[in-house]
Amino acid sequence: MRKLSSTNYVNQTFLEEKCTLNELIHLLSKRWLTEVLFSIEEGNNRFSSLKEDLKLISDNILADRLRLLEQHKLIVRNDNFREVPARVEYALTTTGEKLSEMLDVMCKFSENEMEFPA
Repeated sequence: MRKLSSTNYVNQTFLEEKCTLNELIHLLSKRWLTEVLFSIEEGNNRFSSLKEDLKLISDNILADRLRLLEQHKLIVRNDNFREVPARVEYALTTTGEKLSEMLDVMCKFSENEMEFPA
């Protein structure tokens, strides 16, 4: 839990209130979040297939990132299957698809236009 009186929290809150882009960047900066989003876009719509695609991600982090994406309405969680064991599938929302398209453009920009020190 974050300390609400910390300088970092106060600064982050100020930036997010100034422009919602700062809030989006803060969300996207969470490790694995964009990779989970891209993996769902590629058709990995179950927890096990996401784990297989993102081999190094822990179960806890994957579950947390799925919850964050769902909370921000970037993915939907479908558990309306009458199966045993229970089946859950994830899919991008229209907003998630739009964000994924923009992130793809940004990836291409960073690959082609940016130089990062080794």
